[in-house]
Amino acid sequence: MPHTTTPDGVDIAYQVRGEGAPLVLLAGQANNHHWWDGVRDDFHADRSTITLDYRGTGESGKPDKPYSTEGFALDVIAVLDDLGVDRADVYGTSMGGRVAQQLAARHPHRVHGLVLGCTSPGSPHGAERDNDVRASLAQTQPGAARQALLELMYTPAWLAAHPGPYQTLGDPDMPAHARRRHLVASSQHDAWQLLPGISAPTLVIHGSDDLLNPVANASLLANQIPGARLHMIPGARHAYFEEYRAVATRLVLDFLSTMPHR
Repeated sequence: MPHTTTPDGVDIAYQVRGEGAPLVLLAGQANNHHWWDGVRDDFHADRSTITLDYRGTGESGKPDKPYSTEGFALDVIAVLDDLGVDRADVYGTSMGGRVAQQLAARHPHRVHGLVLGCTSPGSPHGAERDNDVRASLAQTQPGAARQALLELMYTPAWLAAHPGPYQTLGDPDMPAHARRRHLVASSQHDAWQLLPGISAPTLVIHGSDDLLNPVANASLLANQIPGARLHMIPGARHAYFEEYRAVATRLVLDFLSTMPHR
């Protein structure tokens, strides 16, 4: 697996698959590139895909020092530099969407088209999940918090038909310090003032039944980013990109196909 080293000395593992115009896929909090395993091949008829293991996950370095979504965006830049990719389309989901916001706002010359999925602008302007959801994820009974997270990610019908394994529940091999660092990075994200400066054509996608990242955040993002389009997927929860892959992937590819040639 190829690696690159960031300016602050952290090894970042990355993965490249397929052929064609590059599409960067950014995973959720405390997850590595396997987050995309269930849908990644769907993009390869039209695109090559680039993923990375965030610092703290997978095969990347796991320093015990502060992480941030802005810093994760710099790790993406290091990967693009190592690959010699000047500009790419970027699709980020959940915390990956927060990283994508930082990338598009702070490094606009590196982002061609932008897709933000099941994500938010962060506090204090974003809509926060309610206390019942927070309590369900803080349960201490063995397996209870995991089951609660599964039910926030997928519908009961999908879970009944897909017994696992699931790749969206977090990197099981993360050290505790890295898991804490990811939580802080995501919770401290605030791109509200940066969003009006995003110049890349932007599509916002959200599941209509997403309680993990409240639906109101989709409109907040779309209204704050100039010219952004918004698409809600009826009945979808947080992992819309996997459960509703036939709809979601086509939305993304159709949107990116409207981008003017580089």
